[in-house]
Amino acid sequence: MKKKFKKLGLCLLLDAVGMASLSIPVIGGVLDIIWAPIAAAISYKMFGDKRGKYTSAITFIEELLPIADVLPTFTLFCILFDFIGLGKEKPIVFADAEYV
Repeated sequence: MKKKFKKLGLCLLLDAVGMASLSIPVIGGVLDIIWAPIAAAISYKMFGDKRGKYTSAITFIEELLPIADVLPTFTLFCILFDFIGLGKEKPIVFADAEYV
C-alpha cells in the first residue's frame, strides 16, 4: 500500500511540472513541446508495456494541447490503475486443474 502512495506522490509532482508551463506566458508553449515526449516516456515506463502504450499517447497529446495542461493525467492514471484496479489482468482459469 505504501508503494501506491509513493507512486501517487510522484504522479502529483509530474503533473505539477506539466502545469508549470502555464505560469510562463511566452516560453510556456516551447516548454510544452520539450516536455511532451519526456512525459510520454515517463508515462510508458511508469504504467507498463500494455497500459503504457495508451497512457503515453494520451499524455503526449495532452501536453501538446494548449489548454489541456490543467488535466492531471499522471494522477488520473495512477488512481484508475493502482487504486481502482482498472485494466488489471485477470488470471487464466483452466477448466481442468490436472494439467496445471
